[in-house]
Amino acid sequence: MKHPLFKSAILACIICCCLGEAKSQIVARPVAAKKTIVKPLPVLKTPAALIDTFFSKYKKDGTSAAIDYLFGTNKMFNNEAAIAILKGKLDSVQRSFGQYIGRELVSQKSAGISLVFYSYLVKFTVQPMRFEFMFYKPQNDWLLYRFKYDDQMDLELEEAGKINNKRP
Repeated sequence: MKHPLFKSAILACIICCCLGEAKSQIVARPVAAKKTIVKPLPVLKTPAALIDTFFSKYKKDGTSAAIDYLFGTNKMFNNEAAIAILKGKLDSVQRSFGQYIGRELVSQKSAGISLVFYSYLVKFTVQPMRFEFMFYKPQNDWLLYRFKYDDQMDLELEEAGKINNKRP
């Protein structure tokens, strides 16, 4: 009859041998160190930063690059034909208004924290124009929601200055 401690001693030896072998296998096969690549956090662009970049591209690279950048913020704007028409119209208007000089913020409004509107007086050598931007933030990123331009700002200002527009 075998002694119970004898079984325990044999079992302990087997476990130690297995652990020792496993340990030696780990030591015998060193694992190559993984290179840790630290990715920078994405820069969350604000609507004002998007507009600044738009105007910078507009001045430096022209209408096409600026519109591509702006509409590139929202993948839903994928109608290339309509975007090409917009670029063509804005280019022809700019040619008749003269060289781009700069911009002035006229109005900034928000509806909650996820929908914002910016209106700019855009200065050219011949006459001004108005650019309107609306941005929407459904989750983390701001997307272009609407872009409009017109040359009616001077008429609206004139109309607002008339006496008959004052309400009692």
